[in-house]
Amino acid sequence: MPDARLPATDPDELRAEGVSPATFRAAYARTPPWEIGRAQAEIVRRAEAGVFRGDILDAGCGTGENALYLAGLGHDVLGVDIVPVAIERARAKAAERQQTAAFAVHDVLALESLGRRFETILDCGVFHTFSDDDRPRYVASLGTALREGGRLVLMCFSEEETRDGGPRRATRDELRAAFASGWTIESIEAARFEANIFEDGARAWLALIRKE
Repeated sequence: MPDARLPATDPDELRAEGVSPATFRAAYARTPPWEIGRAQAEIVRRAEAGVFRGDILDAGCGTGENALYLAGLGHDVLGVDIVPVAIERARAKAAERQQTAAFAVHDVLALESLGRRFETILDCGVFHTFSDDDRPRYVASLGTALREGGRLVLMCFSEEETRDGGPRRATRDELRAAFASGWTIESIEAARFEANIFEDGARAWLALIRKE
């Protein structure tokens, strides 16, 4: 999600164009708004509840906090991100913490080229960055990297977050529409997305979605 001080926060613009790779690269020139120095509390809670199973792909991993947390629980984790500096920082954290999570620069719209399928995919703040045109491409890409019966754990900003800044918002109906074919939505729950531009976190949806 883009920083409130960066361009591309206009809802109509985001709907049409999404968030560009250049915007993400610019965010890492300072502390990105999604960089909180630890795993998202909502992800920790779901992990403690046993939501994450087997090997995990963290799609759009940023500097790796969620991936490193999940690796620390014993999961085989690969984190991918389109921004090279984010992956450099994630690898440095892994080395410093002696964690086994792997990280690679990779486009989440081309996950099939990883040549691997996972039991679980985590999307923490990626779905809501895409334009209307790119959403179907992203969902299709996720499907190429998830095993049949595997689970997608997706957290995105919700339309109930009305403050300025951050990415475009998504509704429950938009999530249902995006994953209407070839997927089963297990649950969509209200959540909080921790970000340093919102002291109390942003209103979000956390969805558990099963690949058929």
